[in-house]
Amino acid sequence: MSARRRRLHLNAFLMEAGHHEAAWRLPHSNPRADFDLRHWIELAQLAESAAFDSLFLADGPALIGTGEFRPPGQLEPLTLLTALSQATSRIGLIATVSSTYNEPYNLARRLASVDHVSGGRAGWNIVTSAGADEAANFGLDDRPGHAERYARADEFLKVAKALWDSWESEAVVADKATGRYADPARLHPLGHRGDHFKVAGPLNVERPPQGYPLLVQAGSSEDGKDFAARHAEAIFTAHTTYERAAAFYADIKARTRAAGRDPDGVVVLPGIVPYIGSTEEEARALARQFDELRVPEYGLRQLAAVFETEPSVFELDAALPEFILARPKLEGSQSRSDLIIELAVRERLTVRQIISRLGGGRGHFEFVGTPEQVADTIIAWFEGGAADGFNIMAPALPSGLAAFIEHVLPILRGKGLFREEYEGTTLREHYGLPVPANQFHD
Repeated sequence: MSARRRRLHLNAFLMEAGHHEAAWRLPHSNPRADFDLRHWIELAQLAESAAFDSLFLADGPALIGTGEFRPPGQLEPLTLLTALSQATSRIGLIATVSSTYNEPYNLARRLASVDHVSGGRAGWNIVTSAGADEAANFGLDDRPGHAERYARADEFLKVAKALWDSWESEAVVADKATGRYADPARLHPLGHRGDHFKVAGPLNVERPPQGYPLLVQAGSSEDGKDFAARHAEAIFTAHTTYERAAAFYADIKARTRAAGRDPDGVVVLPGIVPYIGSTEEEARALARQFDELRVPEYGLRQLAAVFETEPSVFELDAALPEFILARPKLEGSQSRSDLIIELAVRERLTVRQIISRLGGGRGHFEFVGTPEQVADTIIAWFEGGAADGFNIMAPALPSGLAAFIEHVLPILRGKGLFREEYEGTTLREHYGLPVPANQFHD
């Protein structure tokens, strides 16, 4: 990767009518985009037409909020990726799936299947699920502790990788003359017995075309960063300033090196929510249009959920309460709560201003400006050592993604920083990452 000129990686982070919490209320938005397969296909094809590395679907096994002020549901992501794989041919397909509320065998099988039917384009964003509401859907009174979730995820990855490796590439001989279909010596049982799982193996799906689906991670807590250093090949991360992003980038590369892996084998992609206008005033007007459609009650509920408290503890025109600023120990979103506190303190924001700032990207970097200013910011982060690329989080979809492709991408391409067309066929090829060696030695 270092022998050629370094180029940006771009991932289209897709979310029903858009990332802004009020996107569904815009005059041109489809308020039923969440369950409209045609909408998702059009988004995938739009991103593929611009040669994005990948698209990404976030997910969690629970309703989002109460449903009162924002679409609360979503299609099961691996099912949706399978549908999108048949409407596209090159773009990578990444989805979030929880390691806490799945079993390794079933999930390894589903992900391997998506990789096969997509021709090697599947990616797995590994999350440990921070919400108590998710635990309640699986017979639990509360979520497992933060450290316990990551310990389970670590063993989960060990088992999943072994299952994907359990078929050697020459296992299938399909010899019609002898009637011998497969070589049992190349199909490997696991006999895994660990703290969380007992899995016999082998998997009942042939090794995925990519060896493993691309492994993605999005947690930025200390446990999350250590987990990413051991396993992740791409990292989705949220930062509100260049300085914070650069510090994270240096930290994760150092942890990866310490874990005995090549730091260039981990692609770091911060999120950016671009409000794009032909002039700065036009861009600011666009951002105001979104902000004026917000319902503050929704933002308060979301803020309370992050800090694991009740909305009633917040006063809209006051600063965050002292007990929040004291950073109480949370079992859920530790890195996101730290980000919000840092933002609030650094810019001396009231609660009303905080929920406005979180409305577009939930703590991801928001930028309001012209295409040239958006491109210059992306280049500054990329060349300044804060990113290997970006998660493009359009505030409204498809309009925001179309604006980025039409107005910002040509500037990046003009500087030789983004591909004109695909050069490979698999997601790993797009990210410049190799197929992992089979631990049962091919």
